Parts: sequence; C-alpha cells; structure tokens
Amino acid sequence: MRHVYECPLRWGDMDMLGHVNNVTYVDYLQEARIDMFAAHAGFSGVQDLAEGVVVVRHEVEFVRPLVFHRAPVKVAVWVTEIRAGSFTLAYEVYDEPRPGVDEARTVYLRASSLLAPYVFATESPRRLSAAEKEILGRFLEPAESRAAMATEGGTRHVYPMKVRFSDVDVYRHVNNVKYFEFFQEARIGYLASLYTKGEKWSGHVVARTDVDYLAPILFRLEPYDVHSWISHLGTRSFTIAAEIRDGDRPLARAQVVMVTFDPEAQTSAPMPAEQRACLERELTPPR
Repeated sequence: MRHVYECPLRWGDMDMLGHVNNVTYVDYLQEARIDMFAAHAGFSGVQDLAEGVVVVRHEVEFVRPLVFHRAPVKVAVWVTEIRAGSFTLAYEVYDEPRPGVDEARTVYLRASSLLAPYVFATESPRRLSAAEKEILGRFLEPAESRAAMATEGGTRHVYPMKVRFSDVDVYRHVNNVKYFEFFQEARIGYLASLYTKGEKWSGHVVARTDVDYLAPILFRLEPYDVHSWISHLGTRSFTIAAEIRDGDRPLARAQVVMVTFDPEAQTSAPMPAEQRACLERELTPPR
C-alpha cells in the first residue's frame, strides 16, 4: 500500500528555467511524509512519528522537469525497510496520465529517506514502538538498489554559509530541506569561481542528489564552511562532492550529479571543450 499526497504547486517554486527548483522537491517530500504520518496519528503510539523523527539520509533522483500547472502534483510515499531504530521511505512525484494524451503516468522524481525516531526534549534517538512498526508495515514494499556515487577528491573551494534564523525549525535545528539549499548556494559559488568570462560553457541541471546528515546545524552568527570538489567527470555530466563543516568537524555530506543541458531543446547537451578542460583540472588533487 502507498500513501498518496496531493501537493499544490506555487509559482515561487519555479527556477529560472521554468522548472520546479531541485531544492523545492525536497520540500514536497517533507510535506508528503508529514501528511502520511498525520493521516495515521489517531492510531495508538503513532503520534510521535508526525513530530519526532530526524532525517539521516536523502537520496533524490530527478527524472524529468516539472513545470507549473494549476492541478496538484501527486506524491506517493511507502516504506521500503523497517529496523529497530530507523525506517526508510520511498517517494515518487508524478502526474496521472491524461485521457487520450498519455499512456502512462508522468514521473518527475524518485527518492528515498532514511529516518530515525528522535526525542527532541532529551536530544536522543529512540527505538520504534510495536504500534509504529505495525503501521509502517502496512506500507512496506521492496526497494530497488541504487549505485553509489563518487566521493573521491579533496577541497577545491570553500564557501562561507551563514544560517538565517528562518532556516531553523521548532526544534532549533536547521530543517533538513535547507541543507539542499546550502549545498546549492555553495555549488553555484564554486562553479562561478571556475568560469572565465568569454569561455563557452553549457547550462546544466541537477540529475541526482544524495545527502547524509551527520550532526545538527544550529543558528549562529559565524558562518559554516562548505567544502566542494569535482569527484567525477562523464561525457555529459559531472559530480560535485561537498561537506558542510564546523572547523574540522563534518556536519553533512552531499554528492550531486550535474548534467549539461540545452534549455532551448530541453534535453542534455554535449559538454563544451573549455568547460571539460576546466573540470578536468579540478579533478587533480589540490596542492
């Protein structure tokens, strides 16, 4: 069984290409997850899942662009694994087929989240209750395996990331969705530092993002440092690895696959030679 949430689109969700921004999708997943838990909050012992979980890892795969339309987009949510102190949710963001137009549903994104029950009053993890396991078990389906992404390399760029007060949730931690925004800001800063005016570079879109949450990020006046580097270079894609650090202490890690993109044709495009040469230099270990 899958829980389906109808997520309204907002005009402010769109990026400069007219697509839903990659960060915004993670907000949709959070809304769908909360809706799923809230729908079953009346069952004994399940209320805490709606309010007391932390995200350990997100894996997000962008299948095709989603453009603005008035009807809500659907987000299916189900469970792929249940452990003593954690569980994994899978998601699919899609539109139903239009009669006489589409033969199958249009899928925009597939993702998964590893979640752990957490007691925020004591700042400590806890085990799943029998009631929670029973409810989660109703949504259990097997998961498809995914290949790991490259992480090789070391710091090539450091971006100072300041936390805004509005980034912090009711538990005084930076909300899990904001991490994607932080990595996006650092990624744009990194790529901007590589580009030389007059060079021919392709546009690019995000194809996949994996984020591991290692420790909470808290509000403070001093910025955190986001360290980034190129960890893999393909024919029409490249991977940026990054870490948010407090001094030498890593707080979160990400791997992001970027695909070179032609906005006119709305398809992937060959990578220009100047761009490839620049990214190849970034693969060289820093001195």
